[in-house]
Amino acid sequence: MSISERILIENANGITETELKSLSAAEGTIAISEPITSEMSVRFAMMLKHLAREEKDITILIDSPGGEVNAGLVMYDMIQAYPFNIDMYCIGFAASMAALLLAGGRKGHRFILPHAHVMIHEPLIANGFGGSATTIERKAQSILETKAALNSILARHTGKTQEEIDMATLFDNFMTADESVEFGICDAVKSIY
Repeated sequence: MSISERILIENANGITETELKSLSAAEGTIAISEPITSEMSVRFAMMLKHLAREEKDITILIDSPGGEVNAGLVMYDMIQAYPFNIDMYCIGFAASMAALLLAGGRKGHRFILPHAHVMIHEPLIANGFGGSATTIERKAQSILETKAALNSILARHTGKTQEEIDMATLFDNFMTADESVEFGICDAVKSIY
């Protein structure tokens, strides 16, 4: 048995079948439930822009392994600029860029379910690493700059020092719900209801 992606809605016009994702977005709930990609970040940006025009407070549910850094930073910037309230919930696993998005929520509005987990780490190298010595040197410098930028964001939102974040991200750092609150990524362990 699988959970249906379509639901029946009864209204004055009778019963209508609606896609669950569309209904949730229209009501102001957005799910980040897949790897973060450029395509996803564009859809996310368009959705937030639409919801801002409707002056909606929104809820973002996160259960994602993370993904592309640049795409995640687009989503982070959109969350930071959103003019209305955003409640962020880690409902399963928020790893890597997904953890950064969770941490980047507004203080007092970053929640995690009791059995959810968070994982932070350094940016990973994707698609191999080759080329001339100069190219490799430039790529390495770019990765170190990205690491510094991401760790600076985490430091700003968690209240940790840059050095503490640098140490915490040297490895895959898994945290329980309570540990993520203690670390400052979330504000409270809390149910959605």
